[in-house]
Amino acid sequence: MLENIVYLELLRRGYEVNIGQLPGSEIDFVATRQGGKLYIQIAQRIDKTETAEREYGRLLSIRDNYPKYVLRADEFAGGNHEGIKTMHAADFLLSNEY
Repeated sequence: MLENIVYLELLRRGYEVNIGQLPGSEIDFVATRQGGKLYIQIAQRIDKTETAEREYGRLLSIRDNYPKYVLRADEFAGGNHEGIKTMHAADFLLSNEY
């Protein structure tokens, strides 16, 4: 359900939204608008090392400089992991940053 909300909000803001394909995995959303791009992974929570490696690893494998986000629904969302911005999904949805 959280993915649907983020997807609809990106569309509302004028992004073209696709699923990113990587060898053996995928990026939840690749949103493009006017030559800009956002990569977004969504996780209810990241409470295990395996989950963190999966969610961040997918984005770390992309070697361009477009913004990358991991959106979470748990109370510990926030910060930066090797250049990937981590934030609560509600904060992302309410932000004018993107």
